[in-house]
Amino acid sequence: MSSIHYLTQNGLDDLKAELDELLTQRPVISKAIAEARDKGDLSENAEYDAAREAQGMLELKITKLQNTIANARVIDESKINTDHVQMLNKVKIKNLKTGTIVEYTLVGESEANFKEGKLAAATPIGKALMGKKKGDLVEVSVPSGKLQFEILEITL
Repeated sequence: MSSIHYLTQNGLDDLKAELDELLTQRPVISKAIAEARDKGDLSENAEYDAAREAQGMLELKITKLQNTIANARVIDESKINTDHVQMLNKVKIKNLKTGTIVEYTLVGESEANFKEGKLAAATPIGKALMGKKKGDLVEVSVPSGKLQFEILEITL
């Protein structure tokens, strides 16, 4: 059974566009395989092997995207509030040990982008923040040890 993937409408649209782009590459790779096959002995044909490997990788990406899209659940942004931390909230937290303040938007795994401040809700920090309220202290176990945060602000 496949897991549910929570996405924004923009995130789902981006995945569909990526899938469309990958599907247009199928004929290109098929043509490369045919051309390499026409060059003779396949047992020593590096071009053929490379084209077949590229085809396998492409099909794997397509299958993964199709699965994600098929199991996507679009989050209704109008039903999001800021009483407690939930998907699509921006959460400003303060590291109690270092005093560093950071802000993350909690998103589904396929939309996560740490450079843009988009943190997957399935990460240890994301899981620890879910359901908490402004002013709550949160302790998180991460590979480098334990972290303690205070939730300073929850916004949309």
